[in-house]
Amino acid sequence: MRRPRRESAVARSVIMSLDHIERLISLIAGFVAVAMALALPFLIGKRYTVTVKATAAKTCADGYKLVGNLCEHTRPTVVSDWILRFVMILVIGLLLVMFALLRKRVGVAFVGLFLGLAIGTIGLPFLMLGGWLVIRALRLQKYGDATFAGSSIRAREIAKAKKEGRALAPSTSKSAKGSKTAAPSAPKPPSASKRYTPKQRPRRR
Repeated sequence: MRRPRRESAVARSVIMSLDHIERLISLIAGFVAVAMALALPFLIGKRYTVTVKATAAKTCADGYKLVGNLCEHTRPTVVSDWILRFVMILVIGLLLVMFALLRKRVGVAFVGLFLGLAIGTIGLPFLMLGGWLVIRALRLQKYGDATFAGSSIRAREIAKAKKEGRALAPSTSKSAKGSKTAAPSAPKPPSASKRYTPKQRPRRR
């Protein structure tokens, strides 16, 4: 039997957008990626070393030098060696800045994860950024609070309320602020008038 879909603790717009801290960190990451792309031609050396495995007889092709069990060939660096990586990092960095300015959580998380996987070890901070945003989104959806401390407190409150069999009050954390509107209260009955009105005597005919 299919389980009923669990209601989100906050509005979808809150989950899909970035708060102030997330936006600031995402902008910094985007500018760092753009700076990496612009500095790439200067970071790459003027000479490029190609390494291949030596043959069983430990011989190398013409132009290669045997170093241990490998054959190395050093040649001048040309634009084609780095232009594709330069364009990729520059475009992804600009996308990261754009999504951060628009407060798009999904866009920033996806672009950060993609860039981290594409550029290898140096892209670990971008992988961490994407994973961090995904984890915070899951906390918002489940507990109404993106922080570790706030979500832990909320989880304990939910477990305690479930154990006692009572309803849990809605989240009042800063992360969920403005995500839910308060339920309209029932209209109050008119208060009794304190003014005394004497009964009218029936008129004589």
